[in-house]
Amino acid sequence: MVIVKRSVRIAGHATSVSLEPAFWDALCEIAARRGLSLNVLLSQIDAERSGNLSSAIRLFVLASCRNGELGGVIEMIAASMRGPEL
Repeated sequence: MVIVKRSVRIAGHATSVSLEPAFWDALCEIAARRGLSLNVLLSQIDAERSGNLSSAIRLFVLASCRNGELGGVIEMIAASMRGPEL
């Protein structure tokens, strides 16, 4: 499974976040649909989290999909997590 590490700014602080490409894609799509920069959206997620940031982001994307904010993206994430078909 591929993990992509990106440098971001959260509440003015530089940090890095590691996620699967499908989660990065979904997160960027959510930010765009909400009219927010990725860093602003990540700052909002960071302010509300209680654990690991990468896990909080995954849970945020899952909740957004379940709320219907990203139709079809949940299938994309599930497919990327399964890996290649045998």
